[in-house]
Amino acid sequence: MEKKRIATLSFNDGTPQIELPIMSGTLGPDVIDIRNLAKTGMFTYDPGFLSTASCSSSITYIDGDAGHLYYRGYPIEQLAEKSSYLEVCYLLLNGELPSEADSEKFEREIKRRTMVHDQLMSFYKGFRRDAHPMAVMVGVVGALSAFYHDSLDISNPEHREVSALRLIAKVPTIAAMCYKYNIGHPFMYPNNKLGYVENFLYMMFATPCEEYAANPRIVKALERIFILHADHEQNASTSTVRLAGSSGANPFACTSAGIAALWGPAHGGANEAVLKMLDEIGDVSQIPKFVARAKDKKDSFRLMGFGHRVYKNMDPRARVMRETCYEVLAELGLQNDKLFEMAMELERVALQDEYFIERKLYPNVDFYSGIVLKALNVPLNMFTVIFAIARTIGWISQWNEMISDTERKIGRPRQLYRGPVKRDYRPSRERE
Repeated sequence: MEKKRIATLSFNDGTPQIELPIMSGTLGPDVIDIRNLAKTGMFTYDPGFLSTASCSSSITYIDGDAGHLYYRGYPIEQLAEKSSYLEVCYLLLNGELPSEADSEKFEREIKRRTMVHDQLMSFYKGFRRDAHPMAVMVGVVGALSAFYHDSLDISNPEHREVSALRLIAKVPTIAAMCYKYNIGHPFMYPNNKLGYVENFLYMMFATPCEEYAANPRIVKALERIFILHADHEQNASTSTVRLAGSSGANPFACTSAGIAALWGPAHGGANEAVLKMLDEIGDVSQIPKFVARAKDKKDSFRLMGFGHRVYKNMDPRARVMRETCYEVLAELGLQNDKLFEMAMELERVALQDEYFIERKLYPNVDFYSGIVLKALNVPLNMFTVIFAIARTIGWISQWNEMISDTERKIGRPRQLYRGPVKRDYRPSRERE
């Protein structure tokens, strides 16, 4: 039997020392269990939770130093090359890759739920036509709980499974409807003869006027984007889903909360920022000037799509997305497009310039995915929506894991209070 390891915390003010167990996962650094700290009346201070594990999980593992990302133990590169998005959904939700029979059944269960309640369509009319699609997504996804309340008993595993299937199936439909509403086109109903990703492209770009067939290479590119963004450990939106879910909130409300968190430019809006940066640069000839500005600490300009808070090595998703990016540009004949020329020149500079190499500011997945989505004619305001579709499976898998956790408690972070001490109320006439 392995000997328990203990960290001892000592104080210099006479407070008795306490023992804190050291916990080990299957991968990654050890974790100090600080729950005994509560006995002292003190707690830790950790803005941004940079040194705090809020939960235990067996879904996704990131090694930022080595540049590894695993879904349930499978390297992301293998899944992106060999798997399908729905197979990855099954894996994240159930812990294992499906058999052929399980895969076929799972796909059938998704397809029979792709439509949304007809009354839900009237929700869109309550939004302005020029509303940001993410604003509409937050509202409509949250409203699903008003239509599918037959499966909201979160203590019932079957209800949780049905809710998960509904979210995976309906979020692409809702997203495509956001786009169609925004541009004034009629909604396109799902075509369940098509695959998951192809169906989304159909709902986005088809019209009742003519036949539509998605380019298989484009379908594959978008499928890779979905796989690469399916989950990413305890990021801001996933943590939001877990925190909302810890109160017992239903999965549709929790997913809506995750979409709201993803909307932030520091999270899901990063690939949008890449395109806005390229637009600001304007021309390949201006790149040296902007690179110099990025190196100047006194200049507020930053190159978007380079480096990552977690990865201190090449983002493993970026390696896959880079290959996909070049395939898409070649397929669509866009290698000489002005925007993409700028992007490729920036990539060349970043991979050769010592400033970027020393600081490990490699192009990340947002850099390449933004370029690909632009090439696919996805409008800028839909970039984060695409991210939300992909990440829905991660959110619902993390939510389901949390609900099943016997150690689950309602999230209640503490604070370091720095406001006024107690003071007594005085009538306004006595105040200076």
